[in-house]
Amino acid sequence: MKNIKYIALMALGLVACEPELDNSIEDAGAYSSGSADFSKFVTVGNSLTAGYADGTVYLEGQKNSYPNILASKFSFVGGGTFKQPLVNDNLGGLVAGGVQITDTRLVLSGDPLAPTNVAGTPTTDATNVISGPFNNMGVPGAKSFHLLSNTYGDAAGILTGTANPYFVRMASSPSATMIGDAVAQNPTFFSLWIGNNDILSFATSGGAGVDQTGNLNPASYGSNDITDPMVFHGTYDALLSQLTASGAKGVVMNLPSVTSIPYFTTVPYNPIPMDATTAAGTNAAYAPYNGGLAMAAGGSLITAAEMQQRTITFAAGQNPVVIEDESLTDLTAMGLPSIRMATANDFIVLPASSVIGTLAVAGDPTSVIGVGVPLNDSQALTENEAGMIATAQAAYNNSIAMLAAANEDVVLVDVKSSLEQLAAGGISYNGGMITDTYATGGGFSLDGVHPTARGYAVIANIIIDAIEDNFGAQLPKADPGTYPTVYID
Repeated sequence: MKNIKYIALMALGLVACEPELDNSIEDAGAYSSGSADFSKFVTVGNSLTAGYADGTVYLEGQKNSYPNILASKFSFVGGGTFKQPLVNDNLGGLVAGGVQITDTRLVLSGDPLAPTNVAGTPTTDATNVISGPFNNMGVPGAKSFHLLSNTYGDAAGILTGTANPYFVRMASSPSATMIGDAVAQNPTFFSLWIGNNDILSFATSGGAGVDQTGNLNPASYGSNDITDPMVFHGTYDALLSQLTASGAKGVVMNLPSVTSIPYFTTVPYNPIPMDATTAAGTNAAYAPYNGGLAMAAGGSLITAAEMQQRTITFAAGQNPVVIEDESLTDLTAMGLPSIRMATANDFIVLPASSVIGTLAVAGDPTSVIGVGVPLNDSQALTENEAGMIATAQAAYNNSIAMLAAANEDVVLVDVKSSLEQLAAGGISYNGGMITDTYATGGGFSLDGVHPTARGYAVIANIIIDAIEDNFGAQLPKADPGTYPTVYID
């Protein structure tokens, strides 16, 4: 069976553009900082703060980070210098001691659902510590509790996973903490956007982690685990307390829905086309498995409902993929795997698009991935796993809202509601619109998770709106149309 394609790129010239000059006339005299003081703006967060896009950190991405866009607008009302830990080039990727540890950036080349990494070897070495301090304290991969860790910037921990190479190269010392380096700058205004990675790595791994709700020791967590909501709450409280201790005002952003991003919405649950003959032959191959399920139900090993859930039947037309589901009753003693057909409540991850419909074993027509060979746990996020994520996310957002409301100098920016518009038709700006459609929508970069530069500009404007509404400021806006989206090799 041929590899299945799901979308066709149209009018790529409209989305594959370089940054244009912003020719708008901005009169500094027309603007005001209101009750805010932007003279020392410091921002703390993860990849979304760093300007991460297309699977990595690269120079143009950093220049188009939402904090850098904000800082350029703050400069009209007394905002000071904004320093970022810039990488060396637009290749992206990192090396550590000369060994490449992360990939270069993604570009479109051929298959629209399988972007390629730019050829070349990264030139940014994480072990070459650069001189700070840095106003942008965005560290890709950082979870909430990492901001308090005094081992997160120690190069000795890169290979063991106790340190983050992006923080290593910018930390003031090997024992520094992210939040410590941020507050040491005595910010007058800050932004905090953290918590996405506390659930994101679980999601993008297809749920190949543990929901640690009830475990209050983050030191025992795996890299793909969901952070306990109480740990998150206590951590967030500590972060806000430190950021506001010297009277700084600021904005905090809540967490958008993880499963609404293109990484999970691009590949349909039912991408398998079959004619009646092929469906009949495939059903015959699955007859022993379905018969085994009937025996298990008859012996009360599973319920009738689970038997129906696990029964695999194909028909003429579009069919769901077959996926592994570890939440099913273990029937390996009967020789029956924990598999079922996907439903509309499951999410097939973007990288699976390149293997669905191909042969797992060359020359073996029974080894079609997604049909005879189920998608593995990392290739699908099940409804049950998505529910764990939604529960944790709701708890995190409740904590963010509660803690922000308790501090009159902290404003909550409801990014979640704003970005939900991407999936509900798009977000308009002067002369254009961005949507969540992969590659062509303009909102998300080629990793399917992080915004494009244009998406970051829209986010910056959302934050500016909140600042104006709550601090009485008048600020210039970014023109999203002058920022690029995706790049073609």
